[in-house]
Amino acid sequence: MVSLLITFLMTLSFSTIIFILLFLKSKLYYCTCDVCHSYLTSNWSTQYNNLCDWYTHLLQNSPSQTIHIHVLENTITANPNNVQHILKTNFHNYPKGKQFSMVLGDLLGNGIFNVDGDAWLFQRKMASLELGNVSKNAFDDVKFHVENRLLPLMFSVARGKDGGVVDLQCVFRRFSFEYICRFLFGLDVNSLELPFPVSRLSDLFDLATTLSARRAMSTSPVIWKTCRRLNLGSERKLKEAIRNVNILVEKVIENKKKLGFTKNQDLLSRFMEVTDDGSFLRDVIVNFILAGRDTVASALTSFFWLIMNHPEVECRIQTEFDQLTINQKQEFATFEQMKELHYLQAAIHESMRLYPPIQFDSKFAVENDALPDGTLVKKGTKITFHPYAMGRMEAIWGKDCKEFKPERWLKDGVFMVENPFKYPVFQAGFRVCLGKEMTLMEMKTVVLGILPRFKLRLVKSDGELRFEPALTATVKDGLPVIVGERSVGSH
Repeated sequence: MVSLLITFLMTLSFSTIIFILLFLKSKLYYCTCDVCHSYLTSNWSTQYNNLCDWYTHLLQNSPSQTIHIHVLENTITANPNNVQHILKTNFHNYPKGKQFSMVLGDLLGNGIFNVDGDAWLFQRKMASLELGNVSKNAFDDVKFHVENRLLPLMFSVARGKDGGVVDLQCVFRRFSFEYICRFLFGLDVNSLELPFPVSRLSDLFDLATTLSARRAMSTSPVIWKTCRRLNLGSERKLKEAIRNVNILVEKVIENKKKLGFTKNQDLLSRFMEVTDDGSFLRDVIVNFILAGRDTVASALTSFFWLIMNHPEVECRIQTEFDQLTINQKQEFATFEQMKELHYLQAAIHESMRLYPPIQFDSKFAVENDALPDGTLVKKGTKITFHPYAMGRMEAIWGKDCKEFKPERWLKDGVFMVENPFKYPVFQAGFRVCLGKEMTLMEMKTVVLGILPRFKLRLVKSDGELRFEPALTATVKDGLPVIVGERSVGSH
């Protein structure tokens, strides 16, 4: 009798879910325009590898460089004037918003990237004390991880019996994960006693961010909220992934307390000086791991993909380094020399122009507004600015916008910065990325660690990059490469 009752209840629950989903689907088809129909049916995927490429196509064909996806109530823009309006001129009218916070709340909690107002300002001020200026100590930390973690792994792969093949995206995620934990939290995650390896934790973090991002793509929050309440499908997997991520966070806090913390030691120490709220500290850690690991790993992955497709750029990077150190026997550039590597700086910026780690970012309008291009914005509308599309707009970068040309960033051989609202890869205005300089320094150190020592070849050299739906640009199926050691003096 009990088993029959359980079966009946399960059948009823399943039927209810199906009814709700069908009801929502019928309601969401209120717009019959071609764009909304293509989004709802995924017809765009027959012509484009990535959703971002489809959005880019729509924005390129819009006279105002702005479009509206009715079923998502989302206004998307690639217009630099609009970006400046959203991120600076009328900043207070475009916060992250409760809708955004709700989607990522289970993973990010009340961390800096999921809050507005005083909570955001407090965490930003605290983080600026650690990230405001890139010091030689930060450089030494990166160099230590490159020399003692990254390069030994690469040499092991190159000399291994598996043909020297490795997923470079996975390598960069593991590297940046370990580095950010050392730099911001003062801990070596390899020393933590965990129920599973650090590599497994990194995978779980990937899963948590990917599943959280899928919520944002849903045409109605009711759909994922229903699945979360009933603990079904991807919501069940997300809950488990977050639970395991929290195991790491608890160990980090626990170890930090055992080791003790002193004022100004690292970012986590700064926060622990002012609060012992475990939930808040957990949110701080998760948010900064996301920022420090995923964005850097994403930027490095696309950079090396471009380099392997443009050997002439790789050669110029190596030549620039050789000329800088021609009279000195050194394997790495010094902290001071990093500032003189103008071509490398240009190549990194150019790679992120085409493949920004954060492909798009959204805000929600507090009040009715009008964008500089004349687009009317209703209260509560989702506003998305699109760095990925902006990097491919002829109106912004010229007819060669789709080409990988580091030279566009140089004037008489010297790197020149661009208008941040034209190039909002690090955001701009009041929310400009605090970790920008640290990210660039970390990337340069990794590049100069790998290129002189290893020759990398793509396992699959055809086609464009394909991305998974995620909070940061995640290459689908990773980036498998063949790693070979370079002979001395070869480029």
